[in-house]
Amino acid sequence: MFGEWLWAVFTVTAAGGQTMRNAMQKELTTTLGTVGATHVRFLFGFPFAVLFLMTISVVTGSRPPLPGVQSLIWTAIGAGAQFAATALMLAAMNTRSFVVAIAYTKTEPVLVLIFGVVFLADIPTVMVVAAVVVATAGVLLMSWPTSAAKRDDIWRTTALGVGSGAMFALSAVCYRGGIQTSGADNFVLAASTTLVVALAVQTATASVLLMWRSPATLKSILRMWRPSMTAGFLGALASQFWFLAFAIQTAAQVRTLGLVEILFAQVVTRRLFKQHTSRSEAIGIGFLVIGVILILRG
Repeated sequence: MFGEWLWAVFTVTAAGGQTMRNAMQKELTTTLGTVGATHVRFLFGFPFAVLFLMTISVVTGSRPPLPGVQSLIWTAIGAGAQFAATALMLAAMNTRSFVVAIAYTKTEPVLVLIFGVVFLADIPTVMVVAAVVVATAGVLLMSWPTSAAKRDDIWRTTALGVGSGAMFALSAVCYRGGIQTSGADNFVLAASTTLVVALAVQTATASVLLMWRSPATLKSILRMWRPSMTAGFLGALASQFWFLAFAIQTAAQVRTLGLVEILFAQVVTRRLFKQHTSRSEAIGIGFLVIGVILILRG
């Protein structure tokens, strides 16, 4: 019975870790910029992902598989899409409140649903479709501007947030494809191996680009290794549990349940950034909760 809910446990754990990582990255953005803060999660997350994989390999007694061409293609596309999604998300955070910026990225489940059907033939049930629709309605409601000041940058925020959601959706589907074609002996090893490959691609690509275009940013990242290490660990931990969830459940269901991150973001918003939740945002959160309940029943 517990096994049936294992994917949900992984997803909620991942959402919690991701919220804390986002908060850390938001703070790092002020000193490192969007690209620098984005790279932190990959550069400092990669060693932890390798450590997770080594530990799992020792515990299970199985060697990590050498990914084939198909798995590498899936994972590389997912890695690129995730990097772009993170950069867009951090840019969106600079235009509106933390929780609303996160909410815009959560238009993702609808796109995950579509991409999952098209690329992986993950056909959803009626309950899953209903959950995605209700949850997305909640996201749109809580993201709707409530003042003239917020309306001034609505199009920029929408473009950044929805663009981020689309890239996150693509990465989720591609990562599931990479995990399914990894050839590992068990789902834990498959998820962990795919994560290491993804972070290796992201770390190498971003490091080369920064050395070429902005070596000063790379130096700043290394100088701020203490807070960067924390953000990297949280990012690797969150990703580990996302990948474990993707290994045993469809991306649409995992990412829809992942909307509980909105509730975690509310706590971060109130305690760290001293921002308040409006009435429309509160109603929208109610819709999200209903969507989460439906996805668990689906």
